[in-house]
Amino acid sequence: MSFPVFLLLIFLFKSDVSKSEADMRSIIISALEKATFFLANKYRDINLDAVFGFHVLQAHLKGALENWASEHELLSQQARVERLVKKLSFLIEKATHSLGQSDLEYFKEFEPVLGPNFWMLPHSWNQTDSSLAYSVFDSSSCFTEEMSDKCFTYLLGTWKDNGKPCVVTKACRNIMTKFGCSGYPLSHQLFYFMFAAMKGCSDHLFLMTQYYKNIFCASMMKINLVIESIGFTFSSRDLFMENIMLCGMSGFSDFYKPSWLENILTWQKPEEGCFGKPSENSEQPSRVKDQEQLLRRVKRREKVFADGCSSHNTAVAVGVLGGFLYYY
Repeated sequence: MSFPVFLLLIFLFKSDVSKSEADMRSIIISALEKATFFLANKYRDINLDAVFGFHVLQAHLKGALENWASEHELLSQQARVERLVKKLSFLIEKATHSLGQSDLEYFKEFEPVLGPNFWMLPHSWNQTDSSLAYSVFDSSSCFTEEMSDKCFTYLLGTWKDNGKPCVVTKACRNIMTKFGCSGYPLSHQLFYFMFAAMKGCSDHLFLMTQYYKNIFCASMMKINLVIESIGFTFSSRDLFMENIMLCGMSGFSDFYKPSWLENILTWQKPEEGCFGKPSENSEQPSRVKDQEQLLRRVKRREKVFADGCSSHNTAVAVGVLGGFLYYY
């Protein structure tokens, strides 16, 4: 094979890859436009989780626009994302205002994470090391969500009025570095170190942030592979997506698997634009408009609407989709 022909084949291969990535970006943007439709309809009623998720999405969209600034072939996609950012800014502001009225105490505890510049995105990427994953997971709950929320407020400075941020108590240090946790306690341990980084906390514990992230995300990858192996049961999807969102934001690119993205896209409700209980398994909606169920994941109230839309499911889903778009 002559050298010019070899170069031509490389060019054509790269063109196909670029085209494939462009197509996938368009599919993701379409899904996010549908999710924004859900936000437009439910912004008065969604909980903190959903507002948080759309904030994370907004950060990813702005990051993607920065990455695409010199990519002239992406002009049409840039325009769609710019419109999306503008619409989200308006809706998030309205949703945040409603949240402050409906759940003021909880809102005040986590208000800092709803700031426009709170979230930092990775600019370099790592892969998880499977040898660091826990060989055995603790069968107990490790700690409650109420305990982790309290530790978060110590970092955020919202544990009392005019509270000092970046406070690391002995109890929080112990539970947030406990090995063997699984499920939401594990993802909340990662959250803890992420919050510390966003706040610029300088406690000596956080000198080991990357060490803990490596262990946590290796273990979260192990969990996600198990979830994949059992066919993405509905009850496992929320945790699956939360793991991708958090470890993706922590710079682990192997969570952005194309096959995982393809599955996640199929979980979106096409008419409502949200994520939640699959329509074929859900009960018939009540005739009462917007009848809601209040479920509890320990302290935080999960809000599930009559149409099966889940605030938390939708929050982690849009965070994940934004992450895929940023990575691509």
